[in-house]
Formats: sequence, C-alpha cells, structure tokens
Amino acid sequence: MSQNLKLKSTKMKTNYIKCSLWLMAVIFCGMTAKAQTSVSGKTAYNGREYISYDGIRSENGKQVERIQSNMDEKVYKMALVNGKMTELYVDGVKIPAGDWDKYSDAIAAIKEQIRKNKEQATRNEEQARLNQIQDKKNEEQAKLNQIRDKKNEEQAVLNNEQAQRNEIQEKKNEEQAVHNEEQAQLNQLQEKKNEEQAARNREQARLNEIQAKKNEVQAKENERLMKQMIADLINDKIIPDANSLHDLSLNSDGMTVNGVKQPDDVFKKYREKYSRFSQSSFSYKN
Repeated sequence: MSQNLKLKSTKMKTNYIKCSLWLMAVIFCGMTAKAQTSVSGKTAYNGREYISYDGIRSENGKQVERIQSNMDEKVYKMALVNGKMTELYVDGVKIPAGDWDKYSDAIAAIKEQIRKNKEQATRNEEQARLNQIQDKKNEEQAKLNQIRDKKNEEQAVLNNEQAQRNEIQEKKNEEQAVHNEEQAQLNQLQEKKNEEQAARNREQARLNEIQAKKNEVQAKENERLMKQMIADLINDKIIPDANSLHDLSLNSDGMTVNGVKQPDDVFKKYREKYSRFSQSSFSYKN
C-alpha cells in the first residue's frame, strides 16, 4: 500500500507541475493579477524544488483561498478563509489543527512563495500593460510611417509630373510671347478700326434720333387717324361704340371689322379716306 501511495503521489506531482507551468505561461503573457486564480512558480526550499498553486474564490462574502503544493515528494493542500488557514491535507490525509505545527516550516515556505508569486504576478501585469501600450504606440507609429512613406511616394510622382508640366508650360510661354507680340499688332489695327466704327456709330445715332422724331410724329398721326376711323365706324353703324371694336384689318384687297368682311362700297370709302392704312396692310386689335 505504501508503494501505491508513492506512485499516486508521483503522478499527482507530475500533474501539478504540468498545470502550474501552463498557468505560469498564461500569466507571463499578460493575464491580470485580479483574476480569481493566481499561480506560483518554481523555487528552492532547503535545496529541494517545489511548485505551488494558489486559487482564490469569493464564497458567501468571504475570501476563500485553496493552495496545492508539492514539497519533499509530499502533496500539501491548504484552505484559508480571509487569510486564516482552516484546513490542511498532506498526501490526501486531513491533518488535525493540533498537528499543524509539525508542518509549520513547509506551510510558512508555501505561504511565502505564494506571496512572492502574487507580487510577481502584479509586476508581470503592469509590465504586460506597459508592453501593450508600447505595442499600440508602435503599431500606430508603423501606420503613420506607412502613410508618410505612401505620401512621399505620391508626392515624388506629383513632383515629377509637375516638372514635366513646367517644362511644357515654359515652351508654351515662349510660344505665347510670340503670339502676344502678333496680337499687339493686331490690337493696334483693331483700335484704329474701332475709332472708325465709333465715328460711324455716332453718325448712326444722329440718324436714329432723327428717325425717332419722325416715328413719334407718325405714331401721333396714326393715333389721330385711328380715332377718326373709329368715329366713322360708329357713324356708319358698323359698330355701336368704340369698346365694341375688337379687331380691324384694312389693305388693298378688302376691309374686315370684328371678323366680318365689309361691303365693297364701305371698303372703297375707307380705303380712299385712309389710304395711309390700306397701302400698308393695316391691322388693329383691341
């Protein structure tokens, strides 16, 4: 039976080592110390290695800590409530509180190692946080560098294109200078033509003014004749009053009043009396 216990203890030791090493790797990759479970590492105790595991839970408002550790080929399990040990197992055997003093050195060593592990976990957490901040800064700087490099490449292309455009523009400027000189000569000729045209315009304005006066006289005469014609139409009983005249046309072919073609004798009378209108194909609409 002793041999079976020894084999069982050896297997438990192996399992604890594997578990602890894996958990240590997680911690060093950046897990926080505030997690409910913290892990101890390897250390030396009186020349002999041991590995401990520390799990913390909140139960019914109390902080319950359960510790497993392998030391001197023995497996220790402890339970602490609010920092005070309440249970102790050695190789699966529960140890009465009165015998705890027999294991005081091992218990003290385990507790000390757990304390150191917690401190180290806190330092690891802080370092992981700083590393994360630095990684983010590095990533942002890398992006900025990429953007800057891309802009520099684009600017280089733009500069090259601009240089080509400048060269083309210089050639155009030389050609434009020649055109400008030719244009200046043409402008001189145009200015001379403009002066001649201005003289003609002044003469035309004078003639227009004379024609405007003639048109004004003619308009007044037309208005007088129209009033007289309306009076004749009323006297001849063709329309009852001036407001009744809606449209009238008089030309060399005939006379129409409000859409009604007038007899030949009426047409002849008005054509002769108002020859000014009949000769010009007169039309009136009210």
